Amino acid sequence: MNMNTQQLIVTAIVGIVAGWLASIFVGGPSSLIGYLITGLIGAFVGNFVLGAIGWKPNVGNDLADSIITSAIGAIIVVILAKLIILS
Repeated sequence: MNMNTQQLIVTAIVGIVAGWLASIFVGGPSSLIGYLITGLIGAFVGNFVLGAIGWKPNVGNDLADSIITSAIGAIIVVILAKLIILS
């Protein structure tokens, strides 16, 4: 799979926004790198979880759909990380 520079930048921006949204809703990282890592991992988790339940956000914009899916996944990742750390 080849990704050009524009795709990498868009992926990074989606990850940062998703990680930032997750930190607003449930706490979490407070740095740009933390947002990026949380958002990118959240993208995988969100796609897996939402695909498993058969739901896809359909707001009419692919970028917004990606951000919503990634943010949901990032929220799940942060909650699981907090549960693991607290146990």
